[in-house]
Amino acid sequence: MGDPRAVAELLAAATDDDRMAWDELVARFTPRMWSVVRACGLNDADAADAVQGAWLRLVENLHTIRNPAGLGAWLTTTARREALRVLRRELVPLPHDIAEDSDPAAAILEADAHRLLWQAISSLNEPCRTLLTLMAHRVGNQQSAVRLGLPLGSIGPSRERCLKKLRTLISPEETVQ
Repeated sequence: MGDPRAVAELLAAATDDDRMAWDELVARFTPRMWSVVRACGLNDADAADAVQGAWLRLVENLHTIRNPAGLGAWLTTTARREALRVLRRELVPLPHDIAEDSDPAAAILEADAHRLLWQAISSLNEPCRTLLTLMAHRVGNQQSAVRLGLPLGSIGPSRERCLKKLRTLISPEETVQ
């Protein structure tokens, strides 16, 4: 998006606390980031959190960006990761979500199982990571195909391959416990 050299110059200026450079970067890349996080199925509030999280990651890593001309791709990837983090956060029960009358030991084991499951899903490559996250959110095949840019007929076979990969990751962990 725009002249790569101009993006590199804007990033350098933003690193030196140039407010106008920051504003220009935000204006250039925020719409693309919003598209990416909304494609992951986030509502407006969660999408805003993911986009803000991606900008925060840039601030945290500002001095470590190796390819300033590739900032757009870096922000897009970071926004997608932040969106997936938001989706995982919604699916993993937190300790305060446990009913008061439930067995605390069982609740801890269940929360640990959820954590291990999402840890395994996070270790998968794309599109499996996103496809399984969409599946957990009960997003239909047609919507998943659009979000992943895949033909509708490939979603079922892709899902089966991804679940098979996930099973191979989880099976050794299940035998240890």
